Amino acid sequence: MTGRSSDTNVDRLFLDRWSPRAFDGSRLSAEDRDALFEAARWAPSAFNAQPWRLLYAEQGGADWDRFVGLLLPANQAWAGNSSLLIVFVSETTFKDSLSHSHSFDTGAAWMSLALQAEKLGLRAHGMAGVDFDAARRELGVPDGFRIDAAAAVGRQADPSVLPEKYREREKPSDRKALDQIAFAGNFAG
Repeated sequence: MTGRSSDTNVDRLFLDRWSPRAFDGSRLSAEDRDALFEAARWAPSAFNAQPWRLLYAEQGGADWDRFVGLLLPANQAWAGNSSLLIVFVSETTFKDSLSHSHSFDTGAAWMSLALQAEKLGLRAHGMAGVDFDAARRELGVPDGFRIDAAAAVGRQADPSVLPEKYREREKPSDRKALDQIAFAGNFAG
């Protein structure tokens, strides 16, 4: 439990989910890895297009160093201790037209994966700190697909495993109040 609270009847799962940087570097079982991907598979999408693709590398696997190298240096400093690195890619077209919702739908797949991680006792940390051009080249992502983000997944470790500059930030963050994000009627923010 994170100590976060809400004045509403939101499920505890949403309050307890957060994005740590301290991971223990242990490997995930194939069963846990596949459960994460299965949760993403069942995410909703416009027209059931399922535009997401998940490219991944596992700690100790042949692609690990290559995937860590695609992250910006600030993320390399901690994500290399995770168990699984995932690059989320979305197809930008649907039935020969530009898709307006490909990234929205891929975000739903990310959240499904993140919540499944929480249910498994794991943590997931999404990040945009990726060298997107290098990732496109290195991972062979073709035209018509967009690299949306990456994520690190693993078992949470003590903050002492982090470089010192990250230790103080290793705690759940709060969120904006509802009246700052939800508006009846017209845009007000």
